[in-house]
Amino acid sequence: MNWIKSTLSYTVGTAEPEYGPEAIHPVTVQAGDKPYSVLTKDDLKWKAMQSTNVETQVFYLISPKGEVASIQIIYNNVAGLMVTCQLNVKIFNHNGKEHLWNSDPLENHCFTEDMNTLFADNLSIALNAEGDAYEIKSARNEAALIDLVVKRTAPGFQIGEDGTTYFGTDRSNPWGEMRHRFWARSAVTGTIRTAEKTYNFGTEGEVGRGVFIHAIQGMKPHHAAAKWNFVTFQTPTYSALMMEFTTPPSYASTRVNVGGIVTESGEILYAGGDNGAKYTETKEDPETLWPEPTSAEYTWGSRDGQFSAVLKGPLGERQDRIDVLYHIPGVIKSLVGGVVGTKPYIYQFADGPKDSLFLSVKNGDKKVEEKGTLFAEATFIS
Repeated sequence: MNWIKSTLSYTVGTAEPEYGPEAIHPVTVQAGDKPYSVLTKDDLKWKAMQSTNVETQVFYLISPKGEVASIQIIYNNVAGLMVTCQLNVKIFNHNGKEHLWNSDPLENHCFTEDMNTLFADNLSIALNAEGDAYEIKSARNEAALIDLVVKRTAPGFQIGEDGTTYFGTDRSNPWGEMRHRFWARSAVTGTIRTAEKTYNFGTEGEVGRGVFIHAIQGMKPHHAAAKWNFVTFQTPTYSALMMEFTTPPSYASTRVNVGGIVTESGEILYAGGDNGAKYTETKEDPETLWPEPTSAEYTWGSRDGQFSAVLKGPLGERQDRIDVLYHIPGVIKSLVGGVVGTKPYIYQFADGPKDSLFLSVKNGDKKVEEKGTLFAEATFIS
């Protein structure tokens, strides 16, 4: 009966019944036995599922001058009936004014035989033979011509054995999944060229910094999560990263938090699920009625108490507020459209008030505080 209910809700778009906590198997349970595993080249393959899912690769970029941009590829399958690919490119505070934002459908997308590289008309995102760098080239939209290389400088990781939370009462035969894999610290070289200027995100002599995330939502997005929190904080020595989602009541409002901290020298100091994200101050957004964060506290820690890290303070004025249903393609809207209470908005923050944010790291007897560059998102769905 649970399978019938879930199939009906996925197909028709109705809200799900409350299955209870036994219908979700958080990846943080895996982390109890194995906090994290290091990614191999095979772990970076596109899965390209044939059932309802949204699969993404996203690159967050920080130039040596502190300019912030993101590049995202979205592979979307609706009930095995229609597949689309989309390229999203964003440069914050373009020319000191509004953000540059392009969202373009991709034509004739395909994968290499090893599923590590995606091609489309005027675009390629190629993983190299060593599995440690992506070359991103795009002339899909002349408003942002991309020629970049993102090379990890610390091992990639996933939480637990496979980085995946499973949905369904039978763990061995799930009806949905949520998966995240991370490069928390990368060196960036190359450019994004716009009509007004060329953004230099790094050269061999002065590289930029990057974060790469490969994620899969193997079910309708509003069924998997009611809200999200994401943060990355890049300092000269450390790269901190955290991704958290909270399920709807259908899966007992379960909170799943994964993250880690790596160093400039290429060491994974910590990766696991003993983390927390909370907004210590909020204000009601009068247009959406969501509680817009104004201050946050993010914590990372290990169960043996040998490692902990804290990032807290004011987020500053939001950089952007994204009405997801306004921006995404119509075919993806069909995944969430018509569901009562679904009103997805993303609040984005970068840097916060100058010099107000420090990452405090305790590793054994060593304690360090460092300033850095923040990028954070708070997403409210239902």
